[in-house]
Amino acid sequence: MKVIETTLPGVLLIEPKVFGDARGFFFESWNERTFREATGIALPFVQDNHSRSVRGVLRGLHYQLVKPQGKLVRCTSGEVFDVAVDLRRSSPHFGKWFGARLDAVSHRQLWIPPGFGHGFVVLSESADFLYKTTEYWYPEHDRSLAWNDAEVGIDWPLDGAVPTLAAKDAAAPRLRDADLYD
Repeated sequence: MKVIETTLPGVLLIEPKVFGDARGFFFESWNERTFREATGIALPFVQDNHSRSVRGVLRGLHYQLVKPQGKLVRCTSGEVFDVAVDLRRSSPHFGKWFGARLDAVSHRQLWIPPGFGHGFVVLSESADFLYKTTEYWYPEHDRSLAWNDAEVGIDWPLDGAVPTLAAKDAAAPRLRDADLYD
């Protein structure tokens, strides 16, 4: 596996070794030992999530204030633009974001550490998206940050289209009004 540092320290782009031929392909999508040795991260994954969304759906920006989740995410069908936002007030990168295209062809994954918000928009007709999380989901601690907060300034590849949002995401507060990490 190849680990690529991003503009946000701690957020990592992971490129697995893919073995392919005329029959198709094979790759290890998860190996705890390989991940730990390549990244130095030894957090346990306790929950897997799978979502399917159609073009233009934007999910996020989500985070869990208490019992924050680290997430290892990938797109297994279609293509998404995936984003991490540093929500730790004590961080020199507070409010900064990193985005990457994840798709079923490259098999790239993104590691998003605890303390970051996460979201994605679907760029293909539909997309299947998998999340491995380091903490269970607790709805009472679930938070959202406005996807279009000008202070954060995410450059979503929407080509002028308005994304389809869940009600909680449409009503999410801006960074200056959100519950955040210290």
